[in-house]
Amino acid sequence: MSENQNIEWKRKWDNEYLGWICGFANAQGGKLYIGCDDNGNVVGLQNARKLLEDIPNKIRDAMGIVVEVNLLEKDGEKYIEIVVPPYPIGISCKGVYHYRSGSTKQILSGPALETFLMRKRGVTWDNMPYPAFTIKDVDDGVVDYFRKLAAKKGRIDEGLLEESIE
Repeated sequence: MSENQNIEWKRKWDNEYLGWICGFANAQGGKLYIGCDDNGNVVGLQNARKLLEDIPNKIRDAMGIVVEVNLLEKDGEKYIEIVVPPYPIGISCKGVYHYRSGSTKQILSGPALETFLMRKRGVTWDNMPYPAFTIKDVDDGVVDYFRKLAAKKGRIDEGLLEESIE
């Protein structure tokens, strides 16, 4: 089986892979196998038992999440499977947001990060408060036009057309 959106193979553990785990958590989830080559063939790990203890703690400390870490064996070679569920909220790894896209890991920043976090919260851009915006910033003509259309469609009572904008 080759690497894809939900599977990543690595020969040995590197703390850099915390970002890959974060990326899975922010996307559709996935599995990271340590002790396998790029084609998914088990090559084994010398320190599998130690990693089985260290990896869950590193993930918890870096991201505040708990994932499933399993010690597996094939043909006498030990390897580790890390199962990452998709999280409903944005997860950062030491303050950096990663996202799994295809078989790559992307670092989210700027507008991409803002869009990602709003989507995770179920919020759209037009639902966000605008700092320093007051009723004086509202165009009375636009509000009047909106109210007339809403009354015409039956969405508001026509009696509201006579009320002040405030």
